[in-house]
Amino acid sequence: MKAMILAAGRGERMRPLTDACPKPLLTVHGRPLIVWQILNLVRAGITEIVINHAHLGHMIEAALGDGTQFGARIRYSPEAEALETAGGIAQARHLLGEEPFVALSGDIFCPHFDFEQVLNTLEDKDLWGNPWPPEKRDMAWLYLVKNPAHHPQGDFALHNYSIANQGESLLTFANIGVYRPQMFDGIAAGTRARLGTLLREYADRGQVGGEVYRGQWINVGTPEQLAQLNAPLSKDKDNS
Repeated sequence: MKAMILAAGRGERMRPLTDACPKPLLTVHGRPLIVWQILNLVRAGITEIVINHAHLGHMIEAALGDGTQFGARIRYSPEAEALETAGGIAQARHLLGEEPFVALSGDIFCPHFDFEQVLNTLEDKDLWGNPWPPEKRDMAWLYLVKNPAHHPQGDFALHNYSIANQGESLLTFANIGVYRPQMFDGIAAGTRARLGTLLREYADRGQVGGEVYRGQWINVGTPEQLAQLNAPLSKDKDNS
């Protein structure tokens, strides 16, 4: 399995820190956010990694190189201007192959996420070994977390491992998901497109599965959050 780390956003809420440093290179406990992700992927045996970038992207390439220092092989998908999440994946489509891949944001902090769990989430067969018909196959598998303070409304409902756009209790998309690359074939390279819109279309068709992740997960959005996370003796294990 390959992985794509989304690292093209400017990080407006993190300014002025992101005026001189791309958000994924901001450090938590002495290590850039994106490096936490890379090391977790490699630990699970996922070593083929694609990273897109736009704002100050040359700094990301300079810091990470070809990935050898992490035991990975990193390839880059530069964007002149950020193409949003789905647009960035579509732009890198030729680097991702034809098998399901995992994609995640480069600016979240989830140091204990075990990426081994993503390896077989989009199996083409049911429990009895029968192949799923195309219209029944999940096209994506999402990881959801309880709603953080900055996003109390949530994104999706979860019913028996099936993602729905509406429900009594919505959860927040953790920006970690597994996708069939064919999902993005309808988006032309260089086109701006949001992943959320695409996911909602497939959820309406009943082709998005998911589960809840209950470990530490923080969307590091502001300088204050970053400072709190780096505070000595921090014991905050909750979503923020």
